[in-house]
Amino acid sequence: MSEGRLKVGIVGAGSMGTLFGYHLAQTCDVTMLDTNPATIAAIGQSGVAVNDETPRSVRVTTHARDLYGSQVLFLFVKAVDTLRALRAFAGELNPSTPIVSLQNGVGNEDAIKTALGGAVPVILGITTESSLTTAPGRVRSSESGNTILGSSSAAPATARTIADLLTRSGLRTAVVYDIKPHLWGKLVANAAINAISALLDCDAGAIPLDSNASRLAESLAEEAASVAAALKISLPFVNPWQYVMQVIEIGADSKSSMAFDLESGHPTEIDHLNGAVVAFGRRTGVATPCNETMVRLIKAKEALLARARM
Repeated sequence: MSEGRLKVGIVGAGSMGTLFGYHLAQTCDVTMLDTNPATIAAIGQSGVAVNDETPRSVRVTTHARDLYGSQVLFLFVKAVDTLRALRAFAGELNPSTPIVSLQNGVGNEDAIKTALGGAVPVILGITTESSLTTAPGRVRSSESGNTILGSSSAAPATARTIADLLTRSGLRTAVVYDIKPHLWGKLVANAAINAISALLDCDAGAIPLDSNASRLAESLAEEAASVAAALKISLPFVNPWQYVMQVIEIGADSKSSMAFDLESGHPTEIDHLNGAVVAFGRRTGVATPCNETMVRLIKAKEALLARARM
């Protein structure tokens, strides 16, 4: 470790963890935690790299204890894995260490606090950075996105400190007073894109090119936006479908992470995306038939593929 450099832990060395790990390694001592032996071996030997840039060295480990000394801990695991990934950190982190979640979905703060306790300082955020794994520790990215942070149970100054850290590392970052509208804005886009990309096994950019897929995606987005309105959440856009199209444009040549989850047999985030829309819709009395159908289709696909692997 280098003297005077911030110690940053990253839980999850997938595409987004690799992208952020690469940038943060420019100014910080980064330790990445993952469970995939091939990923661990590749990163340990060759570091992490984005596009054709020179790789940067990071420490990589399969043991949570190697991240206990982190001064900032970033979460880049799937929402469905948050509890499992953080249980090993309970009672081991410095109580003042901020936990930064840029994960999909709207229930991650509850999972973090269930694992680490209600007093843990949590920074929630979204990012429109695109990242596609080309090999372990290697990603392709347009590097044209933005990251937005908001303090949840952390002091606003802590969110500004994390934003400054990311900015110095070459990632465009801003802080907002209320992160909830942005979390729901991302949920609208994810609900419209991810399950369709997974079921059709297509890149996000293919969705607007097909009239049936685009109409379904627009309906999914409109249902999610209606639920947000019922919750009195003011989304950071006026037209949900126009926003979804902007998100698709950024990652047009990439499949959704849910598509890769189906391919690999990993549990999908459907309950945290379309499932969250359905759950909040029931709570507020807003009908969400399209989102409920996507939940059922993805769960059926998961079960079908699981049987095929037996």
